[in-house]
Amino acid sequence: MTDAKKYNRIKIILSITGSALSMMLLWLSVQTGVSNQIYAAVSQWTTNIYLQFLLFSLLLGFITGILLFPLNFYSGYILEHRFNLSNQTFLRWILEGLKGTAVSLVIMAPVALGFYYFLRTTGPLWWLWFTCFMVVFSVLLSTLFPLVIFPIFYKQKPLDDEGLTDSIVQLVTKEKLRISKVAQFDMSKDTKKGNAMFTGLGKTKRILLGDTLVTNYTNSEILTVIAHELGHFRHKHIIKNVVTGTLNSFITLYLVSVLYQWLVGIYHYDGITAIPALPLLMVCAGIIGVLQSPLHNAISRSFEYQADKYAVKITGDEESFKSALTKLNEQNLGDKDPHPFIEWFSYSHPSIKNRIAAIDAFVQTQEKQLSNNPEGQW
Repeated sequence: MTDAKKYNRIKIILSITGSALSMMLLWLSVQTGVSNQIYAAVSQWTTNIYLQFLLFSLLLGFITGILLFPLNFYSGYILEHRFNLSNQTFLRWILEGLKGTAVSLVIMAPVALGFYYFLRTTGPLWWLWFTCFMVVFSVLLSTLFPLVIFPIFYKQKPLDDEGLTDSIVQLVTKEKLRISKVAQFDMSKDTKKGNAMFTGLGKTKRILLGDTLVTNYTNSEILTVIAHELGHFRHKHIIKNVVTGTLNSFITLYLVSVLYQWLVGIYHYDGITAIPALPLLMVCAGIIGVLQSPLHNAISRSFEYQADKYAVKITGDEESFKSALTKLNEQNLGDKDPHPFIEWFSYSHPSIKNRIAAIDAFVQTQEKQLSNNPEGQW
């Protein structure tokens, strides 16, 4: 078995184990009465129901975090070093984890308070109002992410190669797409993996390239990666993700509300606003989220295929693009040919085998159409 197969198999096992343990711990907190004990403790500290809710959530999260730490440590630190993918020292891994936790708390605090406010004030329709709240919050977060959140973790700077920068500007201008920035970030401080992303909305839209990608790829390969990211812009995938995410949230939270209401009755809580019962709601959300993941991943993979075709079409350089994808897969220790079920259920990106096959099929189709219409163009 290759290292890539071993690495991905272990990652999948750890991911499944982590999700199962998280939901089991939440359920046990209710089943064993620990949830009631935590609530009794925070009730002595304050009479404000919203502060009680926040303190309860923090304590429950801290306890589950401590219990899951060995698994997260192995997955995030030991495994990455075992396969020579990480550049982090143990201290840096801890500090980055603490930084991520702090940022998450700042972001999640208003989300959590919004959730509990609608749960208390709108009754059985809490899921409807909370979804509307989350749509607005998500758009705001997506807009601010490259300006406020991402710089907390990574430093951005212009590309060092002026010739590459000029080529990118020409490509973007040719396609009449507006992005505010193309930059590289210091990904190498944490990992040997490579990555590129498109992020932001409106005037904050930008393309970010990891320095591990910029320093290890040819300009032609990087240009096709940029073209792929432009494909996401051209096909409005961020907007589509917001729309599909909104529809999914309505459906998901409605199902969660129904299942949660049923469980509240089984465990004889006073109502859906009972703070000690809330771990049950989280378990419901986790289960439904797992069941829906194949659909989300299928949509994501379709977007990647679209962006791949766009990259090949506007650059006409499928060989450089296939080379870039292959190098990225090797650099990130990706499984070239995962089991079809694993790819269907858990892969947000198509496997490299299927991506290259789709590119070859697209090129053949375009060449056939061009041969039938010599005056046409891709």
